[in-house]
Amino acid sequence: MNIILFGPPGAGKGTQAKYIAKKLNSYQISTGEILREEIKKNTEIGKKIAHDISEGKFVSDEIVNKLIKNLIFDIKIKDRLIFDGYPRSLSQAKNLDKFLNESNQKIDLIFFLNVNKQTILKRIEKRKVLENRSDDDSNTFIKRYDTYMETTKPVLDFYSKNQNFIELDGSLEIDEITRKIDTFINV
Repeated sequence: MNIILFGPPGAGKGTQAKYIAKKLNSYQISTGEILREEIKKNTEIGKKIAHDISEGKFVSDEIVNKLIKNLIFDIKIKDRLIFDGYPRSLSQAKNLDKFLNESNQKIDLIFFLNVNKQTILKRIEKRKVLENRSDDDSNTFIKRYDTYMETTKPVLDFYSKNQNFIELDGSLEIDEITRKIDTFINV
C-alpha cells in the first residue's frame, strides 16, 4: 500500500507517517528527513538545501525529485511507500505519477491533514523545545507555512479529484487523527 500524507509544516505528517509505516511494515519517505540528512553530510547539495531552508524557501523540485526517484525504484520497498512531505508542487506530483507508472505502482490513499496557522505555531514552539529542530524558527515557519499553502493548493486540487483523497481535521489530538487514519488503512 502506497500512501501520501499532506499538511502544512507542523501538521503532524511525520508522526502519522511513522505510525502508518510501522503498522503496515512500510517505508516512510520523509522529504524533510532526506533533506536534513543531506545537510548533515555537508555535501554541495546539502549546502544549497540549508541555504534555501534558512531563507524560508522550498528546495528545488529538481533536487527533491532526484533524491526521491531512487527510493521509488528500490524493489525492496515497492508498494510499501509512505510519502511524508512529497509531492509539494504540481510538477512533483506529475513526476511522482510518472515514477510510479514506470515502476508499476500506484497511490492507494491520500490524506490531507488540514490545520490552521495558529494551531501549528503552538505545535512548532513545543516541538522546537522538545526536538531542538533548527528549521522550526517562528519567522521561518510563517514563510514556510504561507509558501506551502500557496504552492500545495494546486497539488491538493490535483489529488482531491481522486476517490482515495481524504481530508482530516489536523487540529485534532494526535491519537484522534491516528484513529481516523486507521479506519481507512484497516480496510
